[in-house]
Amino acid sequence: MQARLNAANLVQPEVLSAVNALYKASHSAGLPGSTLELVHLRASQINGCGVCVDAGARAAKKNGETDDRLFAVAAWRETPYFTDAERAALALAEAATRLADKADGVPDDIWNDAAEHFTEQQLAALVLWIATTNFFNRINVTTRQPAPQNWG
Repeated sequence: MQARLNAANLVQPEVLSAVNALYKASHSAGLPGSTLELVHLRASQINGCGVCVDAGARAAKKNGETDDRLFAVAAWRETPYFTDAERAALALAEAATRLADKADGVPDDIWNDAAEHFTEQQLAALVLWIATTNFFNRINVTTRQPAPQNWG
């Protein structure tokens, strides 16, 4: 696969500043880093973003995530590896990523389940992180950004 556009052309100083602010806001609300990484990986899998799947899995592994959990993210409902809070976050990520698949993009039961596990501030950060992940996925898929062949 060859990129349609050099991704560096998209990252102007004001864009980088805005992205850093989104990242900081999402990661400063007290959500476990592992939950944010799982959500990022799942949304990226759904969107077919090779760059984010690759980088997300590597970052999660570097931060202590187990192979069992990483290998099972796409089938999280059918595996015993995830906590109830992580399952709620993954369900929210899937619904928010697949908004057009249902008339009610994020049904109340999915939202309410997440709200049982996270504070309002954490929920806001989780929604922001899901949106940020989808933002990057759409840029990378649209411009055909390949995952690096060698991370060195």
